[in-house]
Amino acid sequence: MEPPGAETAVVRYGDMSTKSSRVRHGMEERLVENIEALLTDRGVDGELEQRPTRPLVWTDDPTAAAEVAADAFGVVSTSPARALPPKPEPILDAMVETAEAHYDGGSFAVNARRAGDTFPMDSEDLGQEGGQAIWDAVETDFEPEVDLDDPDFTVNVEVREDAAFLYLDEIRGPGGLPLGSQRPVVALVSGGIDSPVAIYEMLRKGCPVFPVYVDLGEYGGQDHRARAVETVRTLGSYAPNFRESLRVVPGGETVELLADELEQGRMLAFRRFCVAVAEAVAIDTGAAGIVTGEAIGQKSSQTAQNLSVTDPITELPVFRPLLTMDKNEITERAREIGTFTDSTIPAGCNRFAPEQAETSAKLARLREEEPDALRERGLEAVDRAELVDCH
Repeated sequence: MEPPGAETAVVRYGDMSTKSSRVRHGMEERLVENIEALLTDRGVDGELEQRPTRPLVWTDDPTAAAEVAADAFGVVSTSPARALPPKPEPILDAMVETAEAHYDGGSFAVNARRAGDTFPMDSEDLGQEGGQAIWDAVETDFEPEVDLDDPDFTVNVEVREDAAFLYLDEIRGPGGLPLGSQRPVVALVSGGIDSPVAIYEMLRKGCPVFPVYVDLGEYGGQDHRARAVETVRTLGSYAPNFRESLRVVPGGETVELLADELEQGRMLAFRRFCVAVAEAVAIDTGAAGIVTGEAIGQKSSQTAQNLSVTDPITELPVFRPLLTMDKNEITERAREIGTFTDSTIPAGCNRFAPEQAETSAKLARLREEEPDALRERGLEAVDRAELVDCH
């Protein structure tokens, strides 16, 4: 819902505000570029104005612009808003006009906030004056009630040094940092529920992602690759100016070798192979690290001990943004970001799992049992990777 005369979408950010002025200005520029890319990708017209703490989208459709901008990483919330001079009279008049257009009874409140000290009223006085003006305007048609704790209808106003913004709703954004403000990373995409959520969380913290899928060959199941492609495509919709093709790396030969030669340790050896693959891609792309969707204890291969034997195959850091999350939390997140359905297409990769799980592997023993030159196998497989356009 937007107030009469709405002509802009107000954008708010969070973590960026704690940075130095130089760093914050650079992040604001990146955020504006990312919002522009989202608007273009989704066919919403708007002109971005970079302002300290409150970027604006000037547009004929403030609600649509606010909804799109709310998907930009780094954004805490957005609102379709009406821009006003920072003076009491036009603000109070706009409050009354908004109430007359949208208030239909029940309790109401005015939420006023002031930045700076040039405005002649403080926040409390403006809220009281606005509430009284609204009451006087609607009391003949309704039986209004003021409720500052849980109102049915709220008029919000932010007064800043050079402008005021009146709005009714806030659309929640993902928070975090603008995409592109951090170094890129390589993410291993399994096609399951977890890895797309892990990628989203890294995007949310500003890291562009190079996605990598290791094809399991005959162990992968008919739709295993398809769901990896679809989840990467969905994630790309959040970052149209940072879309990367999915690298599909052939891993079927290595999977068959591990299935033939190993029993308990095969899953961990395969994880080490995948990390080696990701490291090779990181070297090619200049990425700063590797991302996986692993969480402690979620699977037998993801006990704290087992995770400790996976990383030594690489010198790069392995980031696990889901490390302490429960499965239900991850699943709910997947639903929120739109990757859940594609992640649950039936696949046959469980055939690779051994009959008896290894929960407490020792690195020295695993190195002795796994095939020679496992890391080199990963490097060689990357040379045969296929780039799949997920746009």
